[in-house]
Amino acid sequence: MTKLLFITDNFPPEVNAPATRTYEHCKEWAKEGIEVTVITCTPNFPKGKVFDGYKNKLYQKEIVDGIKVIRVWTYISANKGFVKRILDYISFMISSFIVGIFVKTDIIVATSPQFFTAISGRWLSFWKRKKWIMEVRDLWPESIKAVGAMGANPAIRFFEFLEKRMYKTAHKIVVVTDSFREVLIEKHNINDSKIEVVKNGVNSYLFKPIEKNTDLLKKLKLEDKIIIGYIGTHGMAHALDFILKCAKKVQNKQIHFLFLGDGAKKEELLTLKNSLQLDNVTMLPSVEKKEVVNYISILDVALVNLKKSDTFKHVIPSKIFELCAMHKPILLGVEGEAKKLIEDYKVGETFEPENEIEFLTGMNRIVNEKSSYNKGFNSIVKDFDRVTLANKMTYFILR
Repeated sequence: MTKLLFITDNFPPEVNAPATRTYEHCKEWAKEGIEVTVITCTPNFPKGKVFDGYKNKLYQKEIVDGIKVIRVWTYISANKGFVKRILDYISFMISSFIVGIFVKTDIIVATSPQFFTAISGRWLSFWKRKKWIMEVRDLWPESIKAVGAMGANPAIRFFEFLEKRMYKTAHKIVVVTDSFREVLIEKHNINDSKIEVVKNGVNSYLFKPIEKNTDLLKKLKLEDKIIIGYIGTHGMAHALDFILKCAKKVQNKQIHFLFLGDGAKKEELLTLKNSLQLDNVTMLPSVEKKEVVNYISILDVALVNLKKSDTFKHVIPSKIFELCAMHKPILLGVEGEAKKLIEDYKVGETFEPENEIEFLTGMNRIVNEKSSYNKGFNSIVKDFDRVTLANKMTYFILR
């Protein structure tokens, strides 16, 4: 039986995209007879608070759907403050490496976006004399500069040096978009034969079309509203302040914005909402993954938004696939590969990020023509089925 060690700092019960991708891939691999061990930290993202039922201990073990999950101690901080986050990342790098030494494995997979996790994978590969795979979910540290967390300085240049070292030393590299693959080949001179694209996808058993949850609509007092919803992390990359400012300009009293989630910018966004005196916006904290389906069900339009940056032209937000699986038309404020995806499958409208006129125009069009986007939903779900993608990844890393 093949033994696979997967190192990630996000895993359920956390509900962000990295946690979901890793869990669903590992679950499928375990079903196929691979002995999967995941080393992760105590669940705390994005608030930096340990989830109920867990403690930030040196070592704790559990079995989740056939996956051996080992949780290690880390310095825990909220998803804000660059220095604190770096301490968080480094502590996980060290803890995962120490524990990983004692885990028997045939191959090691370490996943970004922050490549301190990848460094742990590289160290374990050297120590255990096993091949390691780097999964690249984000171009880090390029994304740090894109959101304005740090400019060009010695620290960033050092991180860029480490980034290239990880790419060069990895036996194989898995990336989540075609654009990432192109960047690695053209900018970092990585041989294309060691790179495979395994895009994000959807669990079509969990996410599928359902009727609106009337109890939830009643609870939120939104029964007669056209709901435009953003569900996900409220971080530096997502430009949700722009959306709130646009909401102030919306004259259609039926349109209501729903924000569900937490993150580094949540408190600032709540303050902005109050200062703008927005009565057409509801902002709620994050919920468990199984509850997310109910909130998606009540949406008329699903909003996916990022800051305007060339870096984000390479990104395809994973929430797109879950929203399409539930037949929700997408209002997309992302350029590049994500925009092409929405337009090719005809599942929504796109606008230039942080362009108020284009946002309002696209919003009005999608509100008035919701039913015209239904044809592409089944095709995109079929093409991005999570089980198929998990099998594609195992074939690449084990061959």
